[in-house]
Order: sequence, then structure tokens, then C-alpha cells
Amino acid sequence: MMHAYRTEGSYRSAARMTAAELRAAMANREILQSTALAFDTQRQLRFELGGVKAVMPFAQCADGAENGTVRDIAVLTRVGRPTCFVIESLDTDETGQPVYRLSRAEAQRMCKADYLDALQPGDILPCTVTHIEPFGAFCDVGCGISALLPIDCMSVSRISSPADRVSVGQQILCAIKSRDLQGRFVLTIRELLGTWEENAAGFTVGETVVGIVRSVEEYGTFIEIAPNLAGLAESCADLTPGQAVSVYIKNILPEKMKIKLVIVNHSLNQRHRFELKYFITEGRLDRWVYSTPESPKRIETDFAAAACNPA
Repeated sequence: MMHAYRTEGSYRSAARMTAAELRAAMANREILQSTALAFDTQRQLRFELGGVKAVMPFAQCADGAENGTVRDIAVLTRVGRPTCFVIESLDTDETGQPVYRLSRAEAQRMCKADYLDALQPGDILPCTVTHIEPFGAFCDVGCGISALLPIDCMSVSRISSPADRVSVGQQILCAIKSRDLQGRFVLTIRELLGTWEENAAGFTVGETVVGIVRSVEEYGTFIEIAPNLAGLAESCADLTPGQAVSVYIKNILPEKMKIKLVIVNHSLNQRHRFELKYFITEGRLDRWVYSTPESPKRIETDFAAAACNPA
């Protein structure tokens, strides 16, 4: 049976399925999901499926748990959250009551073997942001399998925190940048957010737009006006990174890949974050060039080279 692999939280809920539906799902090795109700003293996640008790032993809570590479904290934080699994068996417990035996680890192994292992650098895939660290965002790429989206891969524009670009629970598109030494994906999103020309085409000299201060230097202030586009305004000591301002577009210079801005309102007194605008949404990228043809500065990504030379 062919499976459509998705991020955790996107599968059919088993909580209210009938006994017949659950037996069919078990026979077909269908990946289901339900909310974990507890992590008990026997180090197993507990669920209830169609009014019947279900348990997931620690070794089955994640691929790698059996050999000790998964910590308890990674499992107990599943409590209260949708968790995917396959039903391994229907048995009886010590009191003679029926109990389903579940495995999230097997769902993850299926996802890797049938889906993730076939992907290459440059392939675009849907992800869900699961948590944020100062150095990047961790994303679910399928069945709860985690991959890192580093902060410097979130946009060409410099940001102070991954939270400037994404939020926990947000569904995003990423491209696979490479694999690390353990075979885990390293993700990137900036190549999907448009080149300098594609972004600049959305603006016109003479208009005033909302911007976000990204850095304040002695020679000027870099202000983002789109996730992959920033311009330079006058230096202003009272501005801080992340602050929203309004700016007048004074000039657009494709040959220098520069946008000259004038700050109109120094503080809009509110937080602002640009929504992600994708210029590419599917397929595989071999090479991506952000720079304009006239610019001597080259910003590009060679996915084909990463495929040939994995980390």
C-alpha cells in the first residue's frame, strides 16, 4: 500500500475510529494519529483509541529510542500533542482488557524508507516548525522526524532571531540544502523567497512602505522591506533591530543591487513580521542565483554540488 507521508498532526485521527476501522488500519499499516494522554512510570505513552486503551513503549516512541539516542524529554513532551503511529497489535493487558500496541518509531522508519531517503539536495518539501533556538528552527519533515533550518538559511536579509521569520506550528516550504554527518536534513528557505530582481519588482521609486530595521551601522541602517530584500537608509542611533518603521523608496539600483531608503516614521509602535512569499513552490532546484546579472556581488546556491558532496 502506498502512503502519503505528512508532518505530524496531519494524519487521520484514531481517537473516534470504530473497532473495524482500527483493525483495517492495522492490517494496512496505515499511519494514524491521536493525542498522547500520559507518559507513565513504565516509560510509555498512553492513548485511547475508540474507547480502548493504547500504549506506546519507550522504544517505540521514536526511531532511535531503542538504542538510546532519544532522551526522555523528547518523549514526555509529546503528552497533550498529536502523535503519529502505526498499530502493531491488539492484545490484552494483565487484567484481561484489550490494549492496542502502537509504534511511532515504525511510522518514522516507513517515512524514511519510502519518502525521505529518496530526496536529494534541492528538493522542495513541506515542513512544520516545531521549536525555535537562537541558531535556527527545527522542523518536522514527516512523521515527527526533525530537520534543522539554520538562521542564515532563512533569508538573504539578515535577521536577529529565527522568530523574526517563522513561528512554532507554522507550516512552511523548504528546500533540502544538504545532509549532516548523521544523515539528517539541513534545510533552507531563502532560495524559495525570490531573487533580488523578483523582490524589487514589487516596489516602485516614490512609494512609502513598511520596513523592519535589521541592523544599525555607522554608515547607515539596513531595513528589510521583504523577506529577501533590504535597503539602506541614513544612520539613526535611536533605532534597534526588529523595530518597524515606514520608509520612502528614493532609488532602486539593479546594477548595484541596492535600494536607497529614507525613514519617514522612526517608530510604528508595533511589531511587524512579513509573511513568507514563495516564488518557487515545488520540484527540485539545481542552482539558484540571487544576484542581478549586472552586479559584481554573487549570492548563489549550488544544490547539485551538495548532492555530489554530502556533508
